[in-house]
Amino acid sequence: MHIFEIDVKAKINLTLDVLYKRQDGYHEVEMIMQTISLSDRVSMRLLPKKEIRILCEAPGVPLNEENTAYKAAKLMMDKFNLDAGLEIEIKKNIPVAAGLAGGSADAAAVLMGINEIFDLKKDLGQLIKLGKIIGADVPFSIMGGTAVARGIGEKLEPLPGLKDIVVLLVKPPYFVSTKEVYSRLNVGNIIKRPDTIGIIDKIKRADVRGIAEGLCNVLEEVTFKMHPELFGIKEAMKERGALGSLMSGSGPTIYGIFESLKDAQKAAEKFNGYKNTVIITEVN
Repeated sequence: MHIFEIDVKAKINLTLDVLYKRQDGYHEVEMIMQTISLSDRVSMRLLPKKEIRILCEAPGVPLNEENTAYKAAKLMMDKFNLDAGLEIEIKKNIPVAAGLAGGSADAAAVLMGINEIFDLKKDLGQLIKLGKIIGADVPFSIMGGTAVARGIGEKLEPLPGLKDIVVLLVKPPYFVSTKEVYSRLNVGNIIKRPDTIGIIDKIKRADVRGIAEGLCNVLEEVTFKMHPELFGIKEAMKERGALGSLMSGSGPTIYGIFESLKDAQKAAEKFNGYKNTVIITEVN
């Protein structure tokens, strides 16, 4: 019997700005992140022997210590001297290596699940600090909603939640390495940056059209050079009625914001049949 089950949500970037390269090798970022209803289900079960076992049928997901959920379990077990084994089953709905923080969401689920199963009584702030050790998007995956993320992504400022916004995701049939994208980025050459303050204001006023028009991700320039067809997907989104379109994270997923479910469904037809993963979801 499963002891603990949790659904964890994917994220999209409404903005992504890279300010400079830090001395620790990471990049200082400022981005507005938003969870969407697309989610993975993570189930956890105690094992009699001290081990961590990952189960997942999705191709491309490592079942060893490379898995972010495994890293999260090991971190918690080592830090709190937990004398038990854990089986973690991940049902993937969030595409793998897509710029949607699927791996980070799974790690967040494990941190929250172990906190609950072992009654560790760690609050959100403490879990977010632990999440930062695993990866830059894990703190936001723990918090969810709408937020500005700064630092390497771990300094979070919650914003008023958005709702009833339809999102169409198109994920081409390949992965993009975040590390490679950042290594190719020349911060000094960035021409168009997001108006973060302006978008925050529009979020506070729930101005969906204004938010859609202000979408901006400075990594697009790098990833689009590596995969020029992504620019075509973005343009096709707008041609098919998207209020705005953007690449999420370092890619390759491109999303569009639509006025209605019907509009998104009509646009989705354009992208089926290219081996793309096409998903209609909403902000959540």
